[in-house]
Amino acid sequence: MSNLTKIFENHKAFIPFVVADDPDFDTTVANIVALANNGADIVEVGIPFSDPVADGPVIQAGDLRAFAAGVSTKTVFQIVEQARKQTDVPIVFLTYLNIVFKYGYKAFCQKCQSLNISGLVIPDLPYESKAEIMPAANQYGIDIIPLITPTSGHRIEKIAKAATGFIYVVSSMGITGERDAFFDGLKDLVAEIKKYTDVPTAIGFGVHTPEQAQEMATIADGVIVGSAIVDIVAKEKQQAPAKIAAFTKSMRTAVDRSEVKA
Repeated sequence: MSNLTKIFENHKAFIPFVVADDPDFDTTVANIVALANNGADIVEVGIPFSDPVADGPVIQAGDLRAFAAGVSTKTVFQIVEQARKQTDVPIVFLTYLNIVFKYGYKAFCQKCQSLNISGLVIPDLPYESKAEIMPAANQYGIDIIPLITPTSGHRIEKIAKAATGFIYVVSSMGITGERDAFFDGLKDLVAEIKKYTDVPTAIGFGVHTPEQAQEMATIADGVIVGSAIVDIVAKEKQQAPAKIAAFTKSMRTAVDRSEVKA
């Protein structure tokens, strides 16, 4: 069982997301620590990319702020290295395949292992193409976390059976961003996934209120929240860590209120 999978045992997981180097290096470190100290089970750190096909305008704007700060893949690793001096919270990267490919699959996964990065979420890596990264990921103990969407259809079985860590269940068709309505077949989608695997599920894309977090945690094993936190960073800038801490506490409480295990 992977270290990420163990986090979900008898416990609903809260997984918040921040963009690395948004708005700057030190604030990102403080944001990660604030998340870790106030209820995050796993912190998802986004590596800024020029063409983030899965990300909506809020996260794209965060990427642009990071680019303005001079972000690079090396910077992202250095941010995690600094955060590791204050927290051992499990971390996964959200990245795009070209970033990992350019760095080198083996070198990237080896660096992740050295920083205790547990997994990678790669939205533009289809199941059928993941064989190219799996040898390096397996060698260094890095979970490649798959995404299953409302349109995955007949591919759900093979994606679920091959999954490790956890499965990122996309709440709605489209891109990331706060929303008030989700795919109305989410319960059935998670149930379908559960036919093929015991790997836990976490719902993301659009969750931004405690009420939504509680609802999603009754359906799945965890909840992922991104744009709402990136929006706090956009508004608060260097003062974001305190607001992020308060928001994380409220979401943690909501997730814990969920009693129905998927």
